[in-house]
Amino acid sequence: MKKIIWTIFLIGTIAISGCVQKAPSELERAKAACINACKKALAEGQDLSAGPCLLNPMDELPNWVCDVAHEPREAIDNLPENQCSAYREGRASHFVEVDPNCNFIRAV
Repeated sequence: MKKIIWTIFLIGTIAISGCVQKAPSELERAKAACINACKKALAEGQDLSAGPCLLNPMDELPNWVCDVAHEPREAIDNLPENQCSAYREGRASHFVEVDPNCNFIRAV
């Protein structure tokens, strides 16, 4: 009888652990939103070579912005008009940077 109970418990634990999926972190969601916004801008023909701000702030994560930059960083990336005002003005605390081809650079 104890073996049956133990087997049922073990099978139940394995089944439950396989059904529970970890929710993506805020950082993962911000990174995905930025990459998606970049890909959408490229698909719409937007020129990203100047390093524009794409999400200022992000709709679903208002404490984050999405900025296009270069790797390695170029002088154009430091111009205020190419940076997200929400981050510069302190309305957002975090940013995600992608390059003009939508490759992830960094998140802070």
